[in-house]
Amino acid sequence: MKTPIQKILFGSPGTGKSHTIDKVIIPNDLGITSPENIIKTVFHPEYTYGDFMGKLVPITRAGKVEYNYYEGHFLKALGQAYKNIKDAHDKDGKKQQEPKNVALVIDEINRGNSSAIFGTIFQLLDRDENGWSSYGINITSIEFIKLLDLIGTKFGYDSKGNIDDYKLSPHDGVVKLETLQKKIDFLKFDLVNMIIRIPPNLSILATMNTSDNSIYFMDSAFKRRWDWEFVNWDDTKPPVATYGTGGILDEDEWQKLIKNLNSFIKSHHTSIRGIEDKQIGYYFIKQPVTAEQIQNKLMFFLWDSVFNRDKKPLVDLLEVTRDELVTFGDFTKLHNEFITNIMNINV
Repeated sequence: MKTPIQKILFGSPGTGKSHTIDKVIIPNDLGITSPENIIKTVFHPEYTYGDFMGKLVPITRAGKVEYNYYEGHFLKALGQAYKNIKDAHDKDGKKQQEPKNVALVIDEINRGNSSAIFGTIFQLLDRDENGWSSYGINITSIEFIKLLDLIGTKFGYDSKGNIDDYKLSPHDGVVKLETLQKKIDFLKFDLVNMIIRIPPNLSILATMNTSDNSIYFMDSAFKRRWDWEFVNWDDTKPPVATYGTGGILDEDEWQKLIKNLNSFIKSHHTSIRGIEDKQIGYYFIKQPVTAEQIQNKLMFFLWDSVFNRDKKPLVDLLEVTRDELVTFGDFTKLHNEFITNIMNINV
C-alpha cells in the first residue's frame, strides 16, 4: 500500500492528461492492474452529490414501485478500497499482505460544481502522513448499509424487516455492530456512529483544462487539499530548482517565503478581490515543500486565483515584459526567479 495520490492534472486540451493517468500513474505509480480497482467518472453541470455518493432510484416490479439505493462513484471506490484492506487481513485481524490500491478517476473536475458534488466528503480530503483521512464524517444509515454491502457483508432480517445478523466472512453470525467493530477494527471506521474515513489505498486523480477554468469556481479551500501537476502543450519542463536544498525548502525557508509572499500580495490589494482569502497559510503545502509543489500548487494558485485579473504585479516582480509572461507555462519556467525575488523582499 503506497502513499495515496490525490492530484489534479491540468493544462491545455489534448496534452495527454488522461493518458498519463491511465498509462503511467495507475499502472506504474499505484501498481493497479485489475479493472475492479479503477472507478472512473466525468463531472458535468448535471452531475450531483447523489451521482457521487449514491441515491435512491425507483424500479417497477410486478406493477409495484420499489426504491433501491445505488452507490455513486465515490462510495463504490471507497467500498472497494475497504474490501481490499479486509481481504489483506486474516480472521484475527492480522495483515497478511499489502492491500491492493484503488483509483477514483474524475475527468473534467471543474465542469461540475465540485463544492456541491463533494458535499461533506470535502472534509475527508485532508490526509495524515499515514494516508488516512485526518477527520471522519458521519454518513446516513442507508449510505452506511450500502458501504457494508460493498465490503461484502450479508444481512439477516427479523420479522419486522430490521437487520439482526451480519455476515462478513470470516466473521459470520455477528448480531451487534459493536462486535463486528472489534473484529474489523483495522478498517478504522466507526460502525456504531457511522463515521468513515478515506483509507490510504484509495487515490483520487482528476483532470482539468485550464481553458475551462471559469466553468465552475473551485474555492481556495478545495484547491488546497490537492496536489497539482501542470502538463504543458509542448511537454517541456521548468529548469532545475536552484533554491533550497536540492529543490526542497526547509521549515524556516518556507516560513520566510510565506511571510514575504503574503506581504507581496497585500501590497497589491487594489488589484486583488477578496484579499483575506488570497493570502496563504503555512499549511497550504505540508512538509516537505518541494520545487514541484511550488511550481504546480503555489504558483498556480497565484496565477489562477490571486493575480487572475491582473498579471502586472508578477511581471514587475520577475522583471520581464508582458509578452514574456503570457501563459502559466511561461510562469513555471521562471520559478527560480520568482522564489529568489520573493525571498529578497524587505518585510
